[in-house]
Amino acid sequence: MATWQQLREGVGRAWDSLIDGWNQLHDRASGAMTRFVPGASKMYPTEREQQELIHRNSGWGVLAAEVFDDAKSVIVRLEAPGLEAKEIDLQVINNMLVVRGEKSLQQEHNDGQYHIIECAYGSFERAIPLPAEVDSEKTKASYKRGILRVELPKLTGQKQQKIKVSVE
Repeated sequence: MATWQQLREGVGRAWDSLIDGWNQLHDRASGAMTRFVPGASKMYPTEREQQELIHRNSGWGVLAAEVFDDAKSVIVRLEAPGLEAKEIDLQVINNMLVVRGEKSLQQEHNDGQYHIIECAYGSFERAIPLPAEVDSEKTKASYKRGILRVELPKLTGQKQQKIKVSVE
């Protein structure tokens, strides 16, 4: 029969393993998950409806992204449906493309209540790591049919070099 000390140590190791697994999952998924924060928007007619939206919506949504790297530029495609181009803010900060915006709740019905709210509303921000240094002054962005496409030219003068690894 195990002693209390052995049992306590076993539970402690299991708990530590669970925490490590959770941290690894969070680190891997945090780049794809974006927090939507419903604010004091004019689109929420009452405090009750705003609280109900916050309660029913976990506040997380996925802004799926693709990052493509070629010899001349880095191209980022981001799914951001339901926005207008003027509602999207882009910046390059510390070799990261930072995408910010706000998706507003558009009231379709004046009476009744929501039973399921899975669409993300509110302000959002996503930082996408860039694989190379880019010239943010020459960046071009377009938004069409819910897809944001950002073309970031690489800085000239920097060439990628292959490094040969020698085996000792």
